[in-house]
Amino acid sequence: MDLLLDAVVTGVLLGCFYGAVSLGLSVSFGLLDVPHVAHPAFLVLASYGVFIINEQYGIDPLIAGLLITPLFFVFGLIAYRLYYETFEKRGSDAGVRGIAFFFGVAFIIEVLIIIQFGVDQRAVTADYIGKSWRIADTRIPYRMLVAFAVAAALTIVLTLYLSRTFMGRAIRAVAQDQEALRLMGANPIRVKQWAFGIATAVLGIAGALLIIVAPVDPTLDRAYIGRTFCVVVMAGLGSMSGTLVAAIILGVAETIVTTMVGASWAPAISFAMLLGVLAVRPQGLFGRRS
Repeated sequence: MDLLLDAVVTGVLLGCFYGAVSLGLSVSFGLLDVPHVAHPAFLVLASYGVFIINEQYGIDPLIAGLLITPLFFVFGLIAYRLYYETFEKRGSDAGVRGIAFFFGVAFIIEVLIIIQFGVDQRAVTADYIGKSWRIADTRIPYRMLVAFAVAAALTIVLTLYLSRTFMGRAIRAVAQDQEALRLMGANPIRVKQWAFGIATAVLGIAGALLIIVAPVDPTLDRAYIGRTFCVVVMAGLGSMSGTLVAAIILGVAETIVTTMVGASWAPAISFAMLLGVLAVRPQGLFGRRS
C-alpha cells in the first residue's frame, strides 16, 4: 500500500511536469491545428539555453528560463511565418507537408545541438536540486515540487489570458471561424502567428523545468513526442486546464506501471492511452463533441 501511495504521489508531480512541457503544444496544435512535431526539439533547445546561462553566469535555471522566453517568442513568430508562407498558404495538403517541415526542423535542431555540445548529458545547478522534503516515509524531491508549482502557475496564466483578453479570445476563435474573426477587425494570420509565438515562449520556462528535473541530451526530444501529443489529445484540443489534468493521469499511470511492472513498459503507456482515448472518446476527456 505504501509503495502504491508513493507511486501516486510521484505520478502527480511527474504529471504536473508533463503538463508544463505540453502547454505550448496545446496552443500550437490544439488551438491552431499546426502539426508541431518539433515541439519537443524546441523544448530541448530551451533547456540548452538555460544550461548556458546557468553555467556561465550562475543564474537560477528558472530565472534563466524567464530570460530566454522573449527570445523564444520571437523564434516562434519567425517559425510560424516561415511555415505559413511555405506550406499553410498553399492549400489543403499543408498538414502532411507541415509534418515533414517540422520533422526537418527538429532534426536540424538536434544536429546543431550535437555539433555544439556533443552527445553527453548536460545538467544545471541550483540550491533545490538534489534535496528533498520528507513526509513520513515519503521523500518528495524539491525539483518536482518546483515543476508542480510552475505547471500550476503556467496553466492559470494561459487560461486567464485566453479567456479574459481580446487576443486570447481571438486565438480561441481563429481555428473555428476565420471569416468572423476578420469581421471583428482581426487578421487571422497575425493572430495565429502571435499564438505560435506564445506557445514557443512557454517553452523557455518548460525547458528550464526539463533540465531541472533531470539532465538533458540532444536526443531527449524523441522521448517526449508521444507523451506531449498524448497529453494534448487526451485533454481535448485547446483545453489548458484539461492538459494539466490529462498530464497528471499520464504521470500516475506511468509511475504505477513502472513500480508494479517495470520501467521498460513506461514509454509505451502514452501511446496506449492515446490510442485508447482516440477509440473511445476522440474529442478528448475535456473536449466537446462537434
